[in-house]
Amino acid sequence: MQIRFSLFLGVAVLVGLAPAGANQTPLSKELRPAGTFSIVARDPSTGELGVGVQSHWFSVGSNVSWAEAGVGAVATQSFIDPGYGPRGLALMKSGKPAPEALQELLAVDASRDVRQVAFIDAQGRVAVHTGAKCIPFAGDRTGVDYSTQGNLLASSEVWEAMGRAFEGTEGDLGDRILAALQAGQDAGGDARGRQSAALLVVRRVSEAEPWKNRVVDLRVEDDVEPIAELARLYKLRKAYDLATEGDDYFAAQNFEKAFEAYNAALVIVPDNDELIFWRGAMLMNAGREAEAVADIKRAIEMNPRWLALLGRIQEEHFPGARKVLEQVR
Repeated sequence: MQIRFSLFLGVAVLVGLAPAGANQTPLSKELRPAGTFSIVARDPSTGELGVGVQSHWFSVGSNVSWAEAGVGAVATQSFIDPGYGPRGLALMKSGKPAPEALQELLAVDASRDVRQVAFIDAQGRVAVHTGAKCIPFAGDRTGVDYSTQGNLLASSEVWEAMGRAFEGTEGDLGDRILAALQAGQDAGGDARGRQSAALLVVRRVSEAEPWKNRVVDLRVEDDVEPIAELARLYKLRKAYDLATEGDDYFAAQNFEKAFEAYNAALVIVPDNDELIFWRGAMLMNAGREAEAVADIKRAIEMNPRWLALLGRIQEEHFPGARKVLEQVR
């Protein structure tokens, strides 16, 4: 990593992107180049907070995106210091607004000129810093409840296009963040190309059970079309969330709501054999045998492994399993 960093910095100095000389602040060995574009945002109607990012760098989401329910969201990039994530969230959790929290961290960072960092807090207050020595094209745009930013980009239009897309897109926070990322890519994106992307969305308030705090946590670590793949996974996430909701309704004996949720999930992913099979199982439990058999037959046609599983399911878990097995063999 240090050899790559030294070469990268040397090239930057030669082409005039980082001034050389005796007064130049030495850069830490821990600095890692994370040329990328990102957005931090808040949905005022739900209070959800989120971060979206794309880069020509492996596993960009593991270092750039940070968020905590009821607190805020952070994107830390350029010559990245991941510490801005947990430290920034801790400051905002203590009650400091995003601008104050960011300034406090920048004030003690000798390498702030090569950082690019954006904060948004739970009240929608935004702060962003693009260091003077970030590799161009580099810049940012702030609006109501969001900030878009990028460095080492193909065009100075990237962050502007992202902001316009976020403002002009309908849907939930994840939809709007994805639209912003796609607009950034369409405007040129990372000058080096594409590799990874991530989407993180957290709730308005922190739940007692911390595992409930993340609404969405998706990463595409290495792909030729990371934003498209991220959008596909987000669509799948929505379908499975609906199916989980359906399972909960079914456990409460609310069959109408259960099938409503499963049907909505299968509108999103109509050819998902997993959801088709379990809807069939629920239909059988509800006494709707003909519909159940039709679903389970279809799932088995799509994926024959369901037939083997059907033979292993105990009757107490799936009343009618043996009966269905006889009909689908």
